[in-house]
Amino acid sequence: MTNDSATDNTAANDPEANSSATEASATSDDFEWPARLRRRYTPLSLIARGGMADVFRARDEFLGRDVAVKLFRAAATAESDFRRQEIEVDVLARLNHPNLVTLLDAAVDRTDPVRPRIYFVMELVEGTDLKRRLDSGPLRNRQVAQVGYWVATALEYVHDLGIVHRDVKPANILIAVTNDGLTVNSKLGDFGIASIGNAQAIPDEDFVTGTVAYLSPEQARGEEVGPASDVYSLGLVILQCLTAQLAFPGPPQHSAMVRLINDPEIPDFVPDEWRILLRAMTSREPGDRPDIHDVAVAMGQFSFTESGRHRSPPVPVSIALPGPLPDEAFDRITAMAARINSVPLAMVSIAGHDRVWFTSRHDLDVTSIGMDAAANAPALIQSTPWVIEDATIDLRSAQNPLMTPNGSDAESFRFYAGVPILTADNTAIGTLCVLDVNPRTIDADALATLEDLAVMVMREIESLVIAHDD
Repeated sequence: MTNDSATDNTAANDPEANSSATEASATSDDFEWPARLRRRYTPLSLIARGGMADVFRARDEFLGRDVAVKLFRAAATAESDFRRQEIEVDVLARLNHPNLVTLLDAAVDRTDPVRPRIYFVMELVEGTDLKRRLDSGPLRNRQVAQVGYWVATALEYVHDLGIVHRDVKPANILIAVTNDGLTVNSKLGDFGIASIGNAQAIPDEDFVTGTVAYLSPEQARGEEVGPASDVYSLGLVILQCLTAQLAFPGPPQHSAMVRLINDPEIPDFVPDEWRILLRAMTSREPGDRPDIHDVAVAMGQFSFTESGRHRSPPVPVSIALPGPLPDEAFDRITAMAARINSVPLAMVSIAGHDRVWFTSRHDLDVTSIGMDAAANAPALIQSTPWVIEDATIDLRSAQNPLMTPNGSDAESFRFYAGVPILTADNTAIGTLCVLDVNPRTIDADALATLEDLAVMVMREIESLVIAHDD
């Protein structure tokens, strides 16, 4: 997002936008609300105000839900403005990903033909933007890993569609933190200067006051920009999450130029594995940076490792399930999961301090693997299923001893589908997963059944805890 437009989510202001906007009750008479919008959407409050557009919380009277409306001012109708807005609509209309802000509607209100008004209607996402959160200090390492993971997976999806965001920065990342502070979900927004395919340099007017602090060196040099540019920008964002400081502060021109000759400084307190990744992501040469897929894999592993490093395992696990002891009830559930999915192996895995224990398993000699190498790590940091259809082409399984991506081991598993085992407070303590030696797919109904079986596993664990306490 440029600083000439308001944010395209509902809970985050543009860095240069009027931060005094508050969510006070409103009517359509309080704002310049076009007639076409009034027929369906009722404004409730002003969320953010930028140089070219305002973002409102509004009520969709047809569907009975609250939405976000990004309304461009009539003055923002120059040819270049229309082009930028058309690009944003074109890009957003192609996207459907849980970590991207979803576009619901877009149109031009021509009630006043002299002053047409362009508007976008998007999902309403509660929370704050990452820039505002960082104003109060750095995030915990676990939170940083989660933010990095979600944004990287969103960018991987975008890049696979041939789209380069070109404006990855904290103000364009919406975050929601759970009450206990352990889990952070993120959504990437504002595709106002995105490109479909590699693109030439962004015109100066598009980032004069906006994204300079997060530009890649090739952007600063005015060269062609590709997916590697987003990787660099995300690297600076992750570093800022750890330090709450800009990597390249100062006036825009100085900030843009200094990255051409210096790498960002990474403080000594940053863990070594993070340092290696950040150094690669912020390499001045695009070809030396990792693919965004590899960044997502690394951030998922970091999140899992940090979870074990800073948080004791759940009490039910440590009391009732002290080791890889098979339980008859669990065996029935895993056998059911294997039969339903026609796979040779299903298992319940429980996270400990530093390992994942395979509590219930069939025909498997391995009883545990290191937490940082677990294929089910992502399922433990999200509340949705995690699927690897073919390990030979999916590097997310690269370090798991049960799965061999190069396909050299005929006994290795190539398919994995796991769902988290969740406590009442939505904390993941393990996974229920199915594996196959052959690559395959799994449909939504089968995943839903796995989730139901995971609930049964949690109930068995709770029963064991009660029995232990008695």
